[in-house]
Amino acid sequence: MRTNHRTAPALPTWLIAAAAALAALAAAIFLLHPPKTEAAPAAGTVVSTGTTSLGRILVNSGGRTLYVFSRDKNDKSACAGMCAKFWPPLIASGKPRASAGARATLLGTTKRADGRMQVTYNRHPLYTFVKDTRKGQTHGEGLTAFGGQWNAVSPAGTKVGDQTKAQPKPVQSGIPQNNGGDHDSDNNGGPSDGDGNI
Repeated sequence: MRTNHRTAPALPTWLIAAAAALAALAAAIFLLHPPKTEAAPAAGTVVSTGTTSLGRILVNSGGRTLYVFSRDKNDKSACAGMCAKFWPPLIASGKPRASAGARATLLGTTKRADGRMQVTYNRHPLYTFVKDTRKGQTHGEGLTAFGGQWNAVSPAGTKVGDQTKAQPKPVQSGIPQNNGGDHDSDNNGGPSDGDGNI
């Protein structure tokens, strides 16, 4: 019995050479220009520095001024409730990162009463201020509210004092004192805040 074995016709040499050259060209293009991949954003809340009328101070990733509160003690925040609405705490998203002049060795976190982690700098919890609506603004500097003083922070981790002000400026912008209670502690420099409760 005879079987027919048909063999495929041989490819021309020039066609094999052309295919090899094309494959080599594709490999070279891939190596020189690899496909672009989206880099994962670096995790962590960023603390940076910015230049303001107070000099060089700490700012958040949006360029907003960061403040410390004189009532905070032992690395713990004393600002909650109504206070935290006016002075939002800088909440940690992953491990905090330092950038542009801020010192990574001074960064840390502290657990708030609500369980969230707040970023600290030189062991001081950090906050923004609702009246700072654009980067570079420092409307909270030197304010006395909620039983303590608020100050911007230097890259060294110390409070920045505006040298043009001899006294802390009183709150005259409708920010309630003592978490909203009067208790004759309006911190506005007078005997009463005008509501009749001397």
